[in-house]
Amino acid sequence: MRKVYTDIIQIAGDVITVEAEGVGYNDIAEINTSRGASLAQVIRLDGKRVSLQVFAGSRGISTEDKVSFLGHPMRIASGKNLLGRIFNGSGVPLDKGPTLSENVVDIGGPPVNPVKRIIPDKMIRTGIPMIDVFNSLVVSQKLPIFSIAGEPYNDLLARIAIQAEVDIIILGGMGLKYDDYLFFRDTLEDQGALSRSIFFIHTAADPTVECLLVPDISLAVAEQFALQGKRVLVLLTDMTNFADALKEISITMEQVPSNRGYPGDLYSQLAARYEKAVDFDTAGSITILSATTMPGDDVTHPVPDNTGYITEGQFYLKNGVIEPFGSLSRLKQQVNGNTRDDHRTIMNTMIQLFANYRETVEKQAMGFQMSPWDNKLLKYGKIFEKDIMSLEVNIPLEKALDRGWQIMAECFTSEETAIKKSMIEKYWPKK
Repeated sequence: MRKVYTDIIQIAGDVITVEAEGVGYNDIAEINTSRGASLAQVIRLDGKRVSLQVFAGSRGISTEDKVSFLGHPMRIASGKNLLGRIFNGSGVPLDKGPTLSENVVDIGGPPVNPVKRIIPDKMIRTGIPMIDVFNSLVVSQKLPIFSIAGEPYNDLLARIAIQAEVDIIILGGMGLKYDDYLFFRDTLEDQGALSRSIFFIHTAADPTVECLLVPDISLAVAEQFALQGKRVLVLLTDMTNFADALKEISITMEQVPSNRGYPGDLYSQLAARYEKAVDFDTAGSITILSATTMPGDDVTHPVPDNTGYITEGQFYLKNGVIEPFGSLSRLKQQVNGNTRDDHRTIMNTMIQLFANYRETVEKQAMGFQMSPWDNKLLKYGKIFEKDIMSLEVNIPLEKALDRGWQIMAECFTSEETAIKKSMIEKYWPKK
């Protein structure tokens, strides 16, 4: 029998406080009101004073309502029956399908023991040249997409979901506009990718606590599939909304704020989620790709700033393209030497030439006279932006490498690229 408490001593926003014993942090409680039962999660313990965040909001709850603790954290069903399904941040179906209760697992568990991990050495192909060629996505990597509101980061995530060479896609949406949720659903369904996907969606109109649950639920389900040998790609958008939810609750709890009002444990909260990325020694893998919006395009904002210390690089989405000089995959060297022998040559040479192009554009803007070399760079840069940088380009890695050679041959002589002779003889297009 669960013990029932009937003395709620405080209601502040969506947080209620009750005196109770034997309760654990993150435990789930059931609140029985005149309108029915609501679930809540323990978010603070202060002696016998237990603070709970009510999932559906505290409206309709009185100080005399009954509170009973379930004795365990939030749990979520796992297994193949989730594939193709859409749930809210509490795991309740949004697609009118049945509620699932099989293979239930706790959420928010610890990261995988390092001895069970292997060194990342496998590439995830996406069909996007700016990722595959220049900043390869690696199995078990954790990478954010740094962007600002209005940039097509959700479009990029949807395209990766459709094209990534993985077994299962798990989308964790936090603070999504309803239109964005419909966009993800309809796009993946139209492209035939919904059957290998699972959605956990929190919209801007949903309770704040559900926003906090989305990453933990997504990663708990991902871990179960990975243990079964599946390659899982977890897409999280937007982690800044997750951090803002943390801030909202910490303010409600009257905690001492840190930088820009965020809680002092923001780094730990983010790291606890990102560190779930893993490539198991004898099973599958979890790769995490998240969108992180930067208010005011400020990379020193606490959310991207803390994220950068945790993750293994970032994709910097600006003006509708993946910016080559803001993006970095720190694990790309683990895989791009195992694709084609000209991969690193193309990557390094084309980026160097593009950097020279950017300098030439600045010279042109300041009124400098253009030399024949400058004119070649201007031609090269425009073709590179159109045929490689544009997110509309959708070609496999090998075709992207071939196109790289073609672009350089259209604009320069082989000697001007400074590529070693053996590579020129093997790959330089013949006239």
